[in-house]
Amino acid sequence: MDVRPFWLAGRPATGESELTVTNPHDGRVVAVCSVPTAGQVEEAVAAAAAVRKQAAALPIHVRAEALAHVSRRLAERADEIAALITAENGKPIFWARGEVGRAVSTFRFAAEETRRLGGETVRLDTEAASAGRLAYVSRVPHGPILGISPFNFPLNLVAHKVAPAIAVGAPIVLKPAPATPVSSLVLGEILAETDLPEGMFSVLPVPNDRAGALVEDPRLPVVSFTGSAPVGYAIIDRVPRKHVTLELGGNAAAVVLADADLDWAASRIALFSNYQAGQSCIAVQRVIVEESVHDDFVARLVPAVEALVTGDPADEKTQVGPLVSAEAAERVERWVGEAVSAGARLLTGGTREGATFAPTVLADVPADAKVSREEVFGPVMVVQKVSGVDEAFAAVNDSRYGLQAGVFTRSLDNAFRANRELEVGGVIIGDVPSYRADQMPYGGVKDSGVGREGLRSAIADFTYEKVMVLTGLTL
Repeated sequence: MDVRPFWLAGRPATGESELTVTNPHDGRVVAVCSVPTAGQVEEAVAAAAAVRKQAAALPIHVRAEALAHVSRRLAERADEIAALITAENGKPIFWARGEVGRAVSTFRFAAEETRRLGGETVRLDTEAASAGRLAYVSRVPHGPILGISPFNFPLNLVAHKVAPAIAVGAPIVLKPAPATPVSSLVLGEILAETDLPEGMFSVLPVPNDRAGALVEDPRLPVVSFTGSAPVGYAIIDRVPRKHVTLELGGNAAAVVLADADLDWAASRIALFSNYQAGQSCIAVQRVIVEESVHDDFVARLVPAVEALVTGDPADEKTQVGPLVSAEAAERVERWVGEAVSAGARLLTGGTREGATFAPTVLADVPADAKVSREEVFGPVMVVQKVSGVDEAFAAVNDSRYGLQAGVFTRSLDNAFRANRELEVGGVIIGDVPSYRADQMPYGGVKDSGVGREGLRSAIADFTYEKVMVLTGLTL
C-alpha cells in the first residue's frame, strides 16, 4: 500500500515513520500515512510564521476563490471522500455523505463571508471634543493558528478550522486526530490546488503526545481545539496568554413536554442518540420526559431504537455503525454495566460485539452514574421522568456541560422560557439537540467550551478589532 504524504507548507512531504489507519468495523488497513519528523514540524511552523504578513494582506478575492474552489472540489469528489470517512471512522456511508455535503457548505459559507468582510466607519463627532474625527474599525487576524481536530467528524470539523482561517488571512497548522487523518490529508490535496501562498497551510498527522510542543509554540498565537474537556482546559492552563477557543463535550438533553408530538420526538431521539454511534458532542444522551406522557413516550421510543439498522458501515441500509475502536466500545460497556449494577433498568441494548455497541436505553439511572453525569460518547440514552416544566429545565441544567439542548413542545411560552433558563449555548425547539447548521454560532458554556464556531463567529474569534481614527475631517 502506498504511503500517503502529509502537507508541509502547502507541499507533499514524507517523514521517517508511518501511521497505519484501520477500519474499526473489520480491522482492515485503510491507509498508511507518513508522520512528520520534529524538524519537519519546525519547518511547517516557521513557514506559517514567515507568511503571516503576506497572508493577512491577501486580497479578498484570492481568499474567497480559494475557499470556493475547495467547496467545488469536495462536491466533485464527494463519493470518494465519503467512502474514506466511512473506512477510517466507521461512520455509516449515509452519515459520511452527509458530512461531505456539510463540508461543501462550510467552505461555500466561508467564501461568502469572506466577500462580506469589510471595515466599519463610526462618526466620533457625537461629542464636541471629537469634532472632525471619524473611526475606521477593521478586523485583523491574531496570527497563525494551530487547529487540533477530533476523530468523529474528520472532514467537517477540520473545515470549521481551516475555512475561517483562510477567510481572515491567517496561516493554519492542522493536527488531525491520529485515528482519522486521511480525510484531512485529502483536504490538503485540494488546498494545494489553490493559489494560496506557500506556508498558508500544513497538515501534520503527529501523535497526540507531540501536540504539546505545538500548543506552546509562541509563533502560533491562536489554538483552536475540538475534543474532551480535560484536554481542552489543560491547553488553557498551559498557555494562558494565548487566544484559545475550545469546542468541548456535552451530555445533551432532549426534553419531551406533555404537548409534544410524541411520534416525532421518539423517532428523532431514537435516531440522534445513535447516529455516529453516539460519538457526537450533541448526540442525545439524557431524555427528560414529563410524567403525564412518560409511559406513552417510552412505549414509542424503545421500538424506534430497536428498529435502527446496526451493522457494516459500508452498507447503504446501516444507520448505526461501530465506535472508533474496540477500546471505546469496551468503555461504554463498562459504564452501562456500572449503571445497571447500581439499579438502572436496561430497556433495550446493552450488548457489545467488537467495536459495535447496541443502541441502548436505560431507565431509573442513579443520578451519580457516569452515563448520567459524564459524556458517554456512545449509543446510550438515559430516560428520566419529571413532574413538569420546572423540574425538566432544572434537570437539563443539572450538568457541568452546556452545549445544546432540545425541547419538544408546541408552546411558544415554553420555547422562550427554555431560551431564557437553559444553561446551554444552543436551544433547539421542536427537535433534538443534535441539530446544527454550519453557518450558525455553535459552542457551549460551562465545561462545554469557550468561543464559537460557525463561519462568522469563528472569523470574529480568529481576529481582533483595530481602530484607525482620522482627524481634521469635514463630516
